Amino acid sequence: MQQRLAARPAGPVRAILWGLVGLLLVGGWHQVVHAASRLVDLTYSFDETTLVWPRNPPFHRDGSQRGGTADEAWYATGQVALSEHAGTHMDAPIHFAQGQVGIDGIPVEHLMGPAVVIDVRAAAGKEEDYRLAPADLHRWEAQYGTIPNGAVVMMLTGWGAHWQHRERYFGSATPDAPTTLHFPGFSEEAARFLVTERHISGIGIDTPSIDYGPSQDFVVHRIVNGAGLYGLENVARLDELPASGATLIALPMKIAGGSGAPVRILGILPE
Repeated sequence: MQQRLAARPAGPVRAILWGLVGLLLVGGWHQVVHAASRLVDLTYSFDETTLVWPRNPPFHRDGSQRGGTADEAWYATGQVALSEHAGTHMDAPIHFAQGQVGIDGIPVEHLMGPAVVIDVRAAAGKEEDYRLAPADLHRWEAQYGTIPNGAVVMMLTGWGAHWQHRERYFGSATPDAPTTLHFPGFSEEAARFLVTERHISGIGIDTPSIDYGPSQDFVVHRIVNGAGLYGLENVARLDELPASGATLIALPMKIAGGSGAPVRILGILPE
């Protein structure tokens, strides 16, 4: 599998990297920002209300501060504890595939690429357990062309509107019981198509999981992770990305051997 990752065409990603480097050399980071019509932060902040997968420990931060007076200079610090799969995070290939790389082993060039946004809000609004099908991918390609190499394929369900309402977001009156969950996700067939027919870097979604809520075998995780690819979950503000044309950068915390990590995701919109 490592050979496959190394052989994956990197043309679009290389172009993005050199474009950013060139802009930085010419005029600094503000030129990068200016070159895009807008940057979109696709990440939820971490605090005591951050949603985590059922039965995982909640996010916790202990902070301390002192000073800021005439007698003592200001100083602040803090300690945090969190699950690798809390809030906006990235699932590493090792999460559901023994022998695959941890979060620190994902090649940097695969952490950025063209954003492909598949909008299924209408279908998900009618069926909370909707699963993205190959037909949804084919419809996108009929309008925008073949999914580009190195793409991160994002499923837009509209579930972000429920982020502040835990029971609604997990689709259950008892969200601590994994067998009662209801929300959209990718289908097994769509995952297999993306892994075998397209040279993608990863997939993502604005729900708690790339597998739909009732899943008990997490087949989408197993397919995607088994192919050495990552998943992005609890993605924020996904509705602000266009269907095609944006660039996505997802930089996870580099935890040695981590099964996942909190991730800062940025969408760079085209001019």
